[in-house]
Amino acid sequence: MRVNRKQFEKMVWQAVDELPAALKAEIKNLEIEVRYAPDPDDFDLADEPDDELFGLYHGIPLTERLGDYNLAVPDLITIFQRAHEDECQTVAAMREEVRKTVRHEIAHYFGMSDDRLDAIGRY
Repeated sequence: MRVNRKQFEKMVWQAVDELPAALKAEIKNLEIEVRYAPDPDDFDLADEPDDELFGLYHGIPLTERLGDYNLAVPDLITIFQRAHEDECQTVAAMREEVRKTVRHEIAHYFGMSDDRLDAIGRY
């Protein structure tokens, strides 16, 4: 299923807007971007580099930050459009997959590993 960039970005920002207010209040120094596809360096940063990348968190999770983090470069979450298009057959399915990806990457920001997310049955 293919969508244009504007439609995909709208799905991403709707997923961010749907996060609980208390959770959003704790997010600081984080940027979210949309790109069509990962480049080779992105796979080097991925936990499972052989998999298709739906999203990628790059930064220092909240649980690992020491001292004053206010002057640091923002952490970055990247959501990749192509992987979602390749996986999903309908706009509704894509919207749900984007929602899962955004929440998954936000969980990494808060310090949750893929193993922990799997253990609690999330994402």
